[in-house]
Parts: sequence; C-alpha cells; structure tokens
Amino acid sequence: MSTDTQDDLIFRALASPIRRRLLDALRDEPQTTGELCARHPDLNRCTVMQHLGVLEEAELILVRRQGRLRWNYLNAIPIKRIHDRWIGAYAAQAVGILETLKNDLELVEKKEDA
Repeated sequence: MSTDTQDDLIFRALASPIRRRLLDALRDEPQTTGELCARHPDLNRCTVMQHLGVLEEAELILVRRQGRLRWNYLNAIPIKRIHDRWIGAYAAQAVGILETLKNDLELVEKKEDA
C-alpha cells in the first residue's frame, strides 16, 4: 500500500471523535473489546467493533486474540509518521520564528535601556 493511501486511512480514522475516544482509552494500556464497550456505554458493541475495524485497517491499533478475548493495543507509529511529515517541519519553522522574535525583542530592550 502506498504511503499516501495509508495516510488517507489514518486521516479518515482520526476524523471521527468516537475513534479518537477509543484511541484515548488505549493510550495508557491495552484493553479488551469488552472493556472498551463498557467504557463507552453510549455505543453498542456492533458500533464499537465497526470503529475498531477502521482503526485496525489504518494500523492505529494492533489486535491480539487470546482465547475468547480480543486485546486492542494502541499503535502510535502511524501517528508519529503523520506528525513527522505534516507537523514536524511546520513546528520547526514556528520555533525558528519565535527565536527570531525573542532575539529582536531583546535587541529592542537593550536599545531602550541604553
């Protein structure tokens, strides 16, 4: 699968507030599908499973089956890849602009003190 196609799947998965809530729930520890359903009583099991399917297709979660249990693990690597590609460069530029602004303000301050 091409990187752009994979990125499209990730953005599509992250577009849903429900899926972001599910990812937030997995941030600290893996959980079974039953535990995720219990944490989201406003959603029925079928809806949770559909959302988990989208997250799994985007590789944002990894699933391990253990007997009857389905364990869901957060996979942060795709999110980091998106960050590195789309945010990292802009953040570095913003930091550079802030540093320039700081230096300019310090120069103005020195001139006013002189």
